[in-house]
Amino acid sequence: MKKLLRALVLFVSFPIFAQQGGMWVPSLLEGMNEKEMKSLGMKMSVSDIYNVNNSSIKDAVPQFNGGCTAEVISPKGLLLTNHHCGYGEIQSHSSVEHNYLENGFWAKSLEDELPNPDLEVTFIVSIHDVTKDILKGTENVTDEAAKQAVVQKNINDLQKSYKRETWQSVMIRTFFEGNQYMLYITESFEDVRLVGAPPSSIGKFGSDTDNWVWPRHTGDFALFRIYADKNNRPAKYSKDNVPYTPKHYLPVSVNGVEQDDFTLVYGYPGSTQEYLPSFAVEQIINDLNPARIEIRDKALKVADGFMRQDEAIKIQYASKYARIANYWKKWIGESQGLKKSNAVAIKKSFEQEFLDRAKKQNKMNEYGNLLPQFEKIYKDITPYAVAREYFQEVALRHNELLSVGFRLYQLENAYTRNGEQSFNDRKENLIKGLESLYKDYNKEVDQGIFAEIVKLYGTKAPAHLTPSSIKDKDYTALAANIYSKSALTSYDGFKKLMNGKAADIVKNMQNDPGYALAKSLADNYFDKIAPSYDKLALELEALQRTYMSAQLNLFPDARIFPDANSTLRVTYGKVNGYQPSDAVTYNHVTYLDGVMEKYVPGDYEFDVPQKLIDLYNAKDFGQYADKNGKLPVNFIATNHTTGGNSGSPALDAHGNLIGLNFDRVWEGTMSDIYYDPAICRNIMVDARYILFIIDKYAGAKHLIDEMKIVKPKQTKK
Repeated sequence: MKKLLRALVLFVSFPIFAQQGGMWVPSLLEGMNEKEMKSLGMKMSVSDIYNVNNSSIKDAVPQFNGGCTAEVISPKGLLLTNHHCGYGEIQSHSSVEHNYLENGFWAKSLEDELPNPDLEVTFIVSIHDVTKDILKGTENVTDEAAKQAVVQKNINDLQKSYKRETWQSVMIRTFFEGNQYMLYITESFEDVRLVGAPPSSIGKFGSDTDNWVWPRHTGDFALFRIYADKNNRPAKYSKDNVPYTPKHYLPVSVNGVEQDDFTLVYGYPGSTQEYLPSFAVEQIINDLNPARIEIRDKALKVADGFMRQDEAIKIQYASKYARIANYWKKWIGESQGLKKSNAVAIKKSFEQEFLDRAKKQNKMNEYGNLLPQFEKIYKDITPYAVAREYFQEVALRHNELLSVGFRLYQLENAYTRNGEQSFNDRKENLIKGLESLYKDYNKEVDQGIFAEIVKLYGTKAPAHLTPSSIKDKDYTALAANIYSKSALTSYDGFKKLMNGKAADIVKNMQNDPGYALAKSLADNYFDKIAPSYDKLALELEALQRTYMSAQLNLFPDARIFPDANSTLRVTYGKVNGYQPSDAVTYNHVTYLDGVMEKYVPGDYEFDVPQKLIDLYNAKDFGQYADKNGKLPVNFIATNHTTGGNSGSPALDAHGNLIGLNFDRVWEGTMSDIYYDPAICRNIMVDARYILFIIDKYAGAKHLIDEMKIVKPKQTKK
């Protein structure tokens, strides 16, 4: 174990990974990480980035609503994140009469700030290595399921017993495929209010066409505020709550960025798979991504057709459409990038080096059979993995009637297993929970999506794993029949179906055609797909853990970072343009000039507010223009980011906020699986554009006054 943990903190060259790739645990930056950051230009110390005993940058960087990052930028708890991270909240406050998506929203005072019942932000208080405690008792356990049971029990016990304040929580996460475990003490604030958001024509400029694309010209930001009780502790929403006083907040710089400037991105990257074998990457390219992409392509085309014709539907489906489109386009770019960068061939080359080292170090008995085992299991699991993707994409993610049906399926199972009391408890929570879903539900849109994606499931999923209820059907007629008869097509119908005693409700559910189809899909999944998939996936999990341990042991001089797992990480690099293809070179920064070049009057993706046009024509950029009098909008750097880093602060060498991370370039979206320093770039909103929109466009100078603005030092003449 000591040898393994030593390997975890060594950062020399590794055959697969580039110098500036990596997502590092902030409590483990001392040593080679700090030296590397200093060599890239960093002026602060690692204790400025992470410190348990004193305030540090970590205290200004919470996770935003479980899936994004945010940062505190004022002593009054003002919170900055991406427009797309707060999109659901902006949408929920919008209506045709008060369309904050289209027109933007700016609270003129604290009293005008809008509460969000289901929104929370979570700060990391401290990080602790608890590997020894979690792996205790697993040394001689060979059965993988039994080993995981011991680990889970140890996690549960430690979560309950670990010392913390009453308002704090304990979170334990695995690293290096189960070879290391870290414990986090956290604080979550549940009173978070909307303060300001630009119109979508700024915050979502370029929309789906420009998503994952560079050059980019998007003002992807929104402002919220954290509220606490009078003791500055977490509290549910109350009119008596007061703005949160943070332990640390980020100064905002108007100094701007130049080529080769140091950048540090701090946040909660969601998930990466950097250490997969070549067989897994081949499965992603050839099997999983094509299925995902085609399903989402059909769903998006249906929704887009309705949204372009009806303003109310456009508002209802705006957030859902963006969510579906985001990874649809990402997977397209990911597959293209993996192919273009020859990721499979590079993986295979590394695997040969892996075997060569195993032979030289007399480790073939331990590691020599790993790759053949991977090859066999990936071949066996592929049809189940593909069928699983079809079920999840069709039944759970992109059709609301089927997703509601699946929740009723779980409700019926609760009744069968645990009786009427369990059924009634879950039923009430379900009725309450689905109110917001039906608020943004349109029967005609959902029916159109149903017909298209169920057809794909019924005709393109592995035939022997596809339910008979959707095989060889007239899918338009099937959709028409279900949507004309099912109670699941409206909230009133759903609530009516839920009236009565548990036994009667369950009986009535069986007669609903929407529920009957959803149940047939779920039964098929749990009978034919899940058992084999779960068994093989468990074998892969154990094999991947051994493979990860083997890499750490065979490459003791390797620069290996743990895969992302939604925990707080640091990634650092430099501002840098790139060359995605022959004779194509991209600069590192874009300007408001480019917004005007893309401007298409009335277009839902490329329209521009008149006030922004007026400010541009007058060149009224205030202190936010660069030295050439131009207004920067976005810039790119070599920071290794992924989903979850949306809203992450981009910091300069001194720890000042210079940008807001929101995307990656399309050519480099494969960085979740293989990071290529030549083309992998993260995209950030320049802090000067954010301040310009708040100040000059929105006239919200009172928000600027809250912040600590770092200005260029005046040089003596």
